[in-house]
Amino acid sequence: MKITLAFDSFKGSLSSNQVAEAFAAGLHACVPDCEIQKVAIADGGEGTTEALVEALNGMYAEVEVHNPIGNVITAQYGIIDNGATAIIEMAQASGLTLLAPGERNPLVTSTYGTGEMILHALNRGCRNFLIGIGGSATNDGGMGMLSALGYRFLDKQGNQLIGNGASLMEIASIDDTRLHPAIREARFTVACDVTNPLYGKNGAAYIFAPQKGADAIMVQLLDNGLRNYAQAIEQYNGCDIANLPGAGAAGGLGGGFKALLNARLVPGIKMILDAIKFDQIIAGSSLVVTGEGCIDNQTLMGKTPGGVLQAASQQGIPVAAIGGKVLLCDELKNSNFAAIIQATPHDMPLEEAMLPEVAKENVRKTAIRTAQLFKL
Repeated sequence: MKITLAFDSFKGSLSSNQVAEAFAAGLHACVPDCEIQKVAIADGGEGTTEALVEALNGMYAEVEVHNPIGNVITAQYGIIDNGATAIIEMAQASGLTLLAPGERNPLVTSTYGTGEMILHALNRGCRNFLIGIGGSATNDGGMGMLSALGYRFLDKQGNQLIGNGASLMEIASIDDTRLHPAIREARFTVACDVTNPLYGKNGAAYIFAPQKGADAIMVQLLDNGLRNYAQAIEQYNGCDIANLPGAGAAGGLGGGFKALLNARLVPGIKMILDAIKFDQIIAGSSLVVTGEGCIDNQTLMGKTPGGVLQAASQQGIPVAAIGGKVLLCDELKNSNFAAIIQATPHDMPLEEAMLPEVAKENVRKTAIRTAQLFKL
């Protein structure tokens, strides 16, 4: 009997590996002769690099980059496929958590450091890029990132602009004569789980900029800037990203990737599962067990368990979902999960449940319950 464990992390408590190890320990106690394979999974957000590097026997690279306000920091990215593919989380260089609350200002912040990470990977031979864009501190449309790669954004006088939110309104033209030559050979796949357009009431500035330090006046300035940015891009190469679903992701970074780097915007979990060839990994499994910290109405909307369920269902393999906490809803009740199980006892306080050793024991006991439920 082959059982595949494909957990996301229980955020704030256990890593993907720790969840799988604890669950495997419980299974082995009940079914000592079963074959258990553990696959680290993420949904394109935090933990993506770690999951792919581990699953594909990759390595890590470090590079000094500029953070969202221009301070030099060290960022890390992953390398797989014998050096051909880089896995980059933009939050490593341009993330909101890199700034103190008083430093957060999306008129000033830039994705330049994310571009420096890409540049470093290009220079060491990577030509395929898997990019996670969650957790950004920026609203520059990717202007900073693209500037690091050699694009020049010019004002009406032909002066080169700084790549940040405040500069978007000043763009009059785009010049690519200094673009890094390897960009033409590179392929970019971007994990994008939002469908927001670039600008407007549901766009990057109105929906996300307030979380990054913008007040109402700044939101209006940024939205106007993104409108101008879209017009400049259409004038440059004919690409219309104004209403492209996902263009507004990460402060317009999704749109910048699509328009000027010809990136594919795909759901994060799809990017991960495709990269590790998950359909081949689970082939022949009797059961797949997945899970995350909280199973709720978002689980089937681009989260790890939902993606795992879809992949396993195509092969007729039953899937059990384990959550530290489970909030059942109609969507979950009507889903194809063979079982949905809460690991934490209902009477256990959250603070206690999130202690790593307690969480591990709860997961181990849940594995025993799962084995009994499926008569393994």
